[in-house]
Parts: sequence; C-alpha cells; structure tokens
Amino acid sequence: MSLKYKIVYKVTISGEEVGYVSNKYKFEKLIDEQIINKNEVNVAYVNISEFPKYQIILANNSEKTNEEEIFKKINEEAVTTYKLYEIAVEGNVAVYVNSIEEAEETVAKLKEENTAKMDKVSISVNEIYTQDINNIEKSIQIASNIETAEVEVLDIVNKQEKIKSSTLNGVYFGVKPVSGTITSRYGANESIRDHTHKGMDIAAPYGTTIVAAADGKVTYSGTMGGYGNLIIITHENGIQTYYGHCSKLIAKVGEEVKAGEEIAKVGSTGFSTGNHLHFEIRKNGSQINPQKYLYK
Repeated sequence: MSLKYKIVYKVTISGEEVGYVSNKYKFEKLIDEQIINKNEVNVAYVNISEFPKYQIILANNSEKTNEEEIFKKINEEAVTTYKLYEIAVEGNVAVYVNSIEEAEETVAKLKEENTAKMDKVSISVNEIYTQDINNIEKSIQIASNIETAEVEVLDIVNKQEKIKSSTLNGVYFGVKPVSGTITSRYGANESIRDHTHKGMDIAAPYGTTIVAAADGKVTYSGTMGGYGNLIIITHENGIQTYYGHCSKLIAKVGEEVKAGEEIAKVGSTGFSTGNHLHFEIRKNGSQINPQKYLYK
C-alpha cells in the first residue's frame, strides 16, 4: 500500500514561497558548490542577499518539487564579485591578468627585455574588484597568458613614449596639420629670406585642408604681413601654433578647436613662393623647432 504523503521542504525567499525541494541538505550543498564557491576564474566572492528558508512539511504525493527553478532564481539574484590585477602604464590600464603572480612576472620580463623603454615610464600593478567583468572584457582584454600580457603592456608603453615625445608644456601634438611634402625646415638658410627659417613649410595642393595640431582656442584669424592669411591657436601653458599662407580661413577668433578639426585651406598668400602651409610652434612667444614634436 503506497503512502499518501511524503516529506518535502517548502522554500521561501524574502517571505515569498517559491516551491519545494525533496532534500534540503543536498540542495544547500548544490548552492554552496555551484553558486557561493563556484570554481570559476577570477571569482572573489558571491553575495546572496537573502538565503532561502526551509520548512519541513508533509505534502501530497502528487506535489512536485522544483529544485531547478528555485536554483535558477537564487543564481540569478546572486551577485558575483571578481578579482583581477591590472597592469597600468602612466596610470593607463594596459591589460588585466588573473593573478598577482602573472602580473609580477609580466612586469619583470618587460623590464628585463625592454629596459630602456621601461625606465622612461611608471608602471603599476593594482588589485581591483568588479561585478561587471563582461564590460571589462569589452574595453580591455583579460590576458590569457603572460606573452599576451607582455604584448599589450608594451603597446601602451610605446604609445605613452610617443605621447611624451610629442608633448610640449602639457600640450600634445598628436595630429599633423596638413599632409604634404616638407620643403623647408626650421633653421634653414635660404635666399628667399634674410634670416633662418623660424618654422617649417609643408607643400600641398591649393585648397588642401589644414587642421589644428592640438586642442586650443583661436586667437587670431586674418591677414598678417608676410604670413598672408594666418590662423593662430593658443594652447595651454604659453604654447601657440601658427598656420600661414592660407587660401581660406575657416576658424574664427574665439572658437575652441580640437586636434584634427579643420581650421583653414592651403594657399600661397603673403610672402610665398607656392602653395604650402607655413607652420610654427611658439613657446612663450619664441619659435621652436616643430619637428621635435611633429613630422619626425
């Protein structure tokens, strides 16, 4: 003769009845192994805001348990915090690795193999915690091995080295103002002038777009003697750039411009022997060699 009733555990979460499990202890073990202490890379800890409560009852034999459904609900509401180690160059994250050992070995190998480069930058290893590991993986990869981490870090080191070599008084010259051929360099002695060249000339077809070499504010847009049509952009910390002989001036005085933004067109106005851009960088009013920062 079969029994009419069976022993089950009624499960409630935050006061809400969510179903029944046949074995409380097996179910708790499942939660512990697959949610709280799941064997997954980078998991620091898992937080369950409200653990299930159990009440032993006698239920009709026809009453079905729903362990899978309850487990899914608990798993969906659990918050996983991940631990990673970021390797940063000059404060910019280059790559994430899974352990402090990987991070330290990566940095050590880079310093051993690229001493000259690594001595020029500051590099740090930081332990971080995040609940959004997917977003991290979209922006900066988590290195699968030390070789991959080395490549990523060295790439950032090279970029930082380039930025440093193209920066003057905090102003980064990341964009060439025009594409063309350099026809006269800073300091050149030429018969067309009675002094050494105080800028550089880049030949380009009439009407070629001229862009700002760095972020700044337009403080002059008009005609000025031998410069012809001239744009002057004032940057930070006493730095200015001059763009001379333009055929057309686009940027207006007072405009804030970004590096790469169109400001004028190539021409041959003023004292000029052909279509080109005369480009200068000035520091506190004195011209300096632009090729220290651009057209290297």
